[in-house]
Amino acid sequence: MTAVKYEQDFHAWALHNAALLRARRLAEADIEHIAEELESMGASERRELIHRLAVLVAHLLKWQYQPGRRSNSWKATINAQRIEVAIVLKQNLSLNSRLDEFLTDAYRLACLRAVKEAGFSEDIFPVLWPFTVGEALSDEFWTD
Repeated sequence: MTAVKYEQDFHAWALHNAALLRARRLAEADIEHIAEELESMGASERRELIHRLAVLVAHLLKWQYQPGRRSNSWKATINAQRIEVAIVLKQNLSLNSRLDEFLTDAYRLACLRAVKEAGFSEDIFPVLWPFTVGEALSDEFWTD
């Protein structure tokens, strides 16, 4: 196997290093970059969870603060994001222990999103997250 440089062709590098690992040829593997990529994958899963939570919470905020504009589209988005969050958490069990932390980050993003999408004043929302984790993720919870 010819060594492939990480910086020149990521795809070929990944396939090459996967083959080395499967062949148990660890001394030839690009361990430093492999570790970097694994850490990046973990960070990507966290970002995905926070993004999904932010979309969910933004729609819950709009649902709560704009009852006259509620729509099937908002309801569908809330339901879809609850499912997506559940999938991410099911595939990444260790993220469950940090869900409160992630919801805090997601809430800040959700407020910004709701302000932009609904034209709210930036000071309309409480400083702290107004729902419990269980409420946000529950199919039964609709803020009213």
